[in-house]
Amino acid sequence: MDAPAAINFFKGHPSFRLLPNKVVAEAAAQLLVTGDRDYDADTLNRHPLTYGSDEGALWVREAITRFNNDETFRFARDDKARSRPEFLNLSSGASYGVLSILLQATLAHTGYTRQAFIVSPTYFLINDCFIDAGFGSKITAIDEDGQGSIDLALLERKLQEFEDKFTEEEDQEKLQAITDPAKAVPKKIYKYVIYCIPTYSNPTGTTYSTETKLKLIEIARKYDMLIIADDVYDMLDFSPPFDNLPQPKKRFVHLDRETNNDPESYGNTISNATFSKLIAPGLRFGYHETVTDKLAGQLSHGGANTSGGTPSQLNSMIVGTMLKNGSTATLLNQLRSTYAERAETMYAAVKGYMPKNTKFEKPEGGYFSWLTLPQGYDAHEIGKRLQQEFQVTVANGDHFEVKGDTRGWGKSSMRLSLSFLECNEIEEGIKSMGKICSAYAKERDLVFSFYRRLISNVFISALELDALIKQFGFY
Repeated sequence: MDAPAAINFFKGHPSFRLLPNKVVAEAAAQLLVTGDRDYDADTLNRHPLTYGSDEGALWVREAITRFNNDETFRFARDDKARSRPEFLNLSSGASYGVLSILLQATLAHTGYTRQAFIVSPTYFLINDCFIDAGFGSKITAIDEDGQGSIDLALLERKLQEFEDKFTEEEDQEKLQAITDPAKAVPKKIYKYVIYCIPTYSNPTGTTYSTETKLKLIEIARKYDMLIIADDVYDMLDFSPPFDNLPQPKKRFVHLDRETNNDPESYGNTISNATFSKLIAPGLRFGYHETVTDKLAGQLSHGGANTSGGTPSQLNSMIVGTMLKNGSTATLLNQLRSTYAERAETMYAAVKGYMPKNTKFEKPEGGYFSWLTLPQGYDAHEIGKRLQQEFQVTVANGDHFEVKGDTRGWGKSSMRLSLSFLECNEIEEGIKSMGKICSAYAKERDLVFSFYRRLISNVFISALELDALIKQFGFY
């Protein structure tokens, strides 16, 4: 990812010019330079530069719920999906958020939490979080099906296989062995856990349907499984207009809350969200949202939180200030507009320069899309030559495997990121890839397309090429 490259499609963070230095500085000054705040001595909030409360500042959690409830998801006042501040636990970003969830709501090393499931292909660094939490030999891949769903039949079959291996008595013995009798409220530990990125996923850009989400929640309730949903890209929707905030689909946690009638429930879902994609990754600030206050409270009372308080006290209040003054909304719309333009360029370039029958969906949001080469092309070799001859780096599909349960994604697929590169770099990089594929096709007598081979060596933009294709029907 950080290897020297003229054009790098691996990097999954914003271009440096998109990082809001001035806006963040202004928010920090607004927060800190104006004298004392009326909440500095309030134990639910506290001074920005002191230890925070375990669950994070109340006023920041209120700002997040207002933003989500009223400005983006735009829930009706009587919609059960609406969140509340007590349903949130503030975190230090999505990556630490996943590890915190696993440490506080699963117990793989005792055997009580039997198995973890990860949707494949997956975010390439998430495996290590599960391994750190004790799931090294207890991870099963569940495939996306490319139609807004995952292989739910495989998931349920695997769950039943594990259920058949254990008895309720064994579970109770394991649970009693880890129960702290001094705790007034018992800790909720799940028997299974599944990780997914349900909207504009990394790496494929897939978005799950509401039907899929509801079916997965039903399965989770049946088998005592926790769904960890990385809700990090769903507000980066590329649909205009860009002067209004997007209205994302309801998250797993919203649907779980709507269909759960038990006020004492811990629920079966956690929205693991972050402001890294909406403002800047260096802030390292996010939040967990749970169905009720039960699981959010449990997450906030982990050992690290009770020792040092919420992990991002200062940065959480900078983001809270930006939510209140409206700059978060402005930045989000600017990013959406910029990324939408890049998505158009990327799609046109792939259609124009890459081999016939290359599979590539136009990115509709988020950072990434998944490119699969036609049969006969070797993605490993294409990527290697692309780096050597043009200093263009792509992320081979091997990176996105679930460790211990691989699918061979790297043979034909790669991930392309649009967040880091400008439009001219995106086009130039894919044009170079097309040249490599063209030469590779000649060597092996593969189908490429005479028209594309010709046009890839002519000075014409991808968008102009796309217009020609539409006008004349060239392949």
